[in-house]
Amino acid sequence: MIRTRERVVAVTFNAAWNDAGLERVLGELARRRTPGAFFLTGDFADRYPKAVKRLAAAGHGLGNHSYSHPYFNDLTAAGRSREVRAADRALRAAGAGAALTPFFRFPYSETSAAQIKEVNGLGFADIEFTTDTNGWKGTEGGMTVGRAVRRALDALRPGMILQMHVGTTEGQTDVIDARALPRILDAITARGYRVIDLRLLLTPPASLGTERDNH
Repeated sequence: MIRTRERVVAVTFNAAWNDAGLERVLGELARRRTPGAFFLTGDFADRYPKAVKRLAAAGHGLGNHSYSHPYFNDLTAAGRSREVRAADRALRAAGAGAALTPFFRFPYSETSAAQIKEVNGLGFADIEFTTDTNGWKGTEGGMTVGRAVRRALDALRPGMILQMHVGTTEGQTDVIDARALPRILDAITARGYRVIDLRLLLTPPASLGTERDNH
């Protein structure tokens, strides 16, 4: 959450599998002049460097989501450090440039105080989320566009950080989050909220009175 009394929210996307829904997501954000934040794995950056450059050129913030999206609890401290550093190198090599932020999001939301401290020591702030639409589960996982929209709106409150995904898991073809995004953004606006750039967490305006929170 972004701790604030203002009716503002941040919309974020993870990218680890593929870029199947990216075109549609970028189009919706551009049409509405809405900022997004994208947490990319290093592996994604290696496979889709053009996508990284497009995101950066569009003005969206890019965050680190590890290199290979492993379960961090299964790794040693050295292994976790390698994952974070390798992802950072891959994002830079792919052309993230000035769009790269010092934000990190743990794979599978698998966080602990000790691991957050490790990430902080590498120069990154842990940014998690208020709710996930669960669109990544796809129709095969029982999700629909309507359910994804409802999950987003049920969690709507000042400072919400929404998590979505731009791709699909293996064997799926329908990027529910990409289809749900227009309805979610319309409803956010209709309810008197506005989407802010997650990077405002770094230097928040005094009017927002924001404080960083890990969840």
